[in-house]
Amino acid sequence: QVQLVESGGGLVQSGESLRLSCVASGIIFSRYTVVTWYRQAPGKQRELVARITGDPRTIYADSVRGRFTISRDNSLNKVYLQMNSLKVDDTATYICEALNSWGQGTQVTVSS
Repeated sequence: QVQLVESGGGLVQSGESLRLSCVASGIIFSRYTVVTWYRQAPGKQRELVARITGDPRTIYADSVRGRFTISRDNSLNKVYLQMNSLKVDDTATYICEALNSWGQGTQVTVSS
């Protein structure tokens, strides 16, 4: 059974940074495993934030490009999301997805 667990969220001020982690169990991340970070804010649709593929190739939402970086450590079965220059609009629950399995999410709150 695949399980994904996110961590690293918290309350920060605008302009600060956070690093989120997503660790997997029940599967072994390979260099070809596609892993995606999504976020969902209250009253809004879930949106793709960043994705890492097998090349590795990365994809970012326009709203986070240049501020967020997705990376992976396959030896630890982890994917990270480094978030810099956080804005109030980044406030959301951040959720990791891989192989059609979803984590529970970690809350990120950015205050002005």
